[in-house]
Amino acid sequence: MDEFLQAARERGYIHQVTDEAALAARMQQGPLSAYVGFDCTADSLHVGHLLSIMMLRLLQRMGHRPVALLGGGTTRIGDPSFRDDARPLLSDAQIETNKAGIRKTFDAFLRFGEGPSDAIMLDNARWLDSLLYIPFLRDVGRHFSVNRMLTMDSVRLRLEREQPLSFLEFNYMLLQSYDFLELRRRHGVALQMGGSDQWGNIVMGVELNRRIDAAEVFGLTTPLLTTASGTKMGKTAGGAVWLNPDRLPAYDYWQFWRNTEDADVGRFLGLFTELPMPEVRRLGALGGAEINEGKKILATEATALLHGRPAAEAAAETARRAFEEGEAAATLPGITASLPAALIDLAVQAGLAASKGEARRLVRQNGLRLNDAPVSDEALVVTEADLRDGAAKLSAGRKRHVLVRAPG
Repeated sequence: MDEFLQAARERGYIHQVTDEAALAARMQQGPLSAYVGFDCTADSLHVGHLLSIMMLRLLQRMGHRPVALLGGGTTRIGDPSFRDDARPLLSDAQIETNKAGIRKTFDAFLRFGEGPSDAIMLDNARWLDSLLYIPFLRDVGRHFSVNRMLTMDSVRLRLEREQPLSFLEFNYMLLQSYDFLELRRRHGVALQMGGSDQWGNIVMGVELNRRIDAAEVFGLTTPLLTTASGTKMGKTAGGAVWLNPDRLPAYDYWQFWRNTEDADVGRFLGLFTELPMPEVRRLGALGGAEINEGKKILATEATALLHGRPAAEAAAETARRAFEEGEAAATLPGITASLPAALIDLAVQAGLAASKGEARRLVRQNGLRLNDAPVSDEALVVTEADLRDGAAKLSAGRKRHVLVRAPG
């Protein structure tokens, strides 16, 4: 088996492969180019995209060439996969803003350049924007069976729920397949990777290359990631876990990984760090309070990949002082709020609760603290008298802490 495929399987990256034996044989012949597509629906990617990015990084480490494809063209339609409604249509200006924000993420994970294993970044608007409708239908559309398209999960699930699926969205599968064709023709790309929800679209692209150009290409998907408790990976009460530092500081990113459920530690160490697998297995097997060692290492290693080792170690030290020594360190994340203010409102503003109702439930469960003291009064008002060295420490549970400062 090819070194990349062996490492990817061992670390838990692989869910499905179109023809693993043939792909392994192709990879052993020399550097292969593989791509993942990222639509530009926001100005930052989030943790839900991280598994695909780590796959591209592993591919590069094993001597192959990663291709990050930005969906400047497909974002104008919106991927219907596993959605109950259509994505909002974005303006061209917003898409350009989002593309600029997304580009920053990849510099932390991939090496770009002109070498055989150096990453390249492309935009499918380059070929999709110039498509002529009738020639596209004649040359590409004739290779797609509507009967089969209706069986694909991205379409079938929407129809089963009796949710509307626009003709615009229905075309997404054709355009993603056409991307694969253009990438192979222009850049020799032979492998498309993506999440398991993309399997149908990827297979269609593999078949389109075969039908039009008699070319052999491959598809590979990663598993759908959920936590041990069944929740979607990368979602918190405060929303998406963004990868760009201007959307989520390094400390908050570290805290996200530190809050990993016990049962997920070993799996996430394999997927989201580059620790050797014997060490991953050792840490994942820890039990009781010792599993916290694995969580801290996971948080620091994952944060180091995105934000750099100094920022990761600073976040770990801040957390140690805040949690182990009870110190409200000046480097904790903070908000500015006019005081006096209701504690419930501050908890929502700080992202410790998604709503006032959730904040009140935290109080009733003794889960909200002010300056490390449990809060029992839902109507508590925080005033400047509560400030310690210019800030009040607001906590939810044992691991989430925010400093509240007054303006000026």
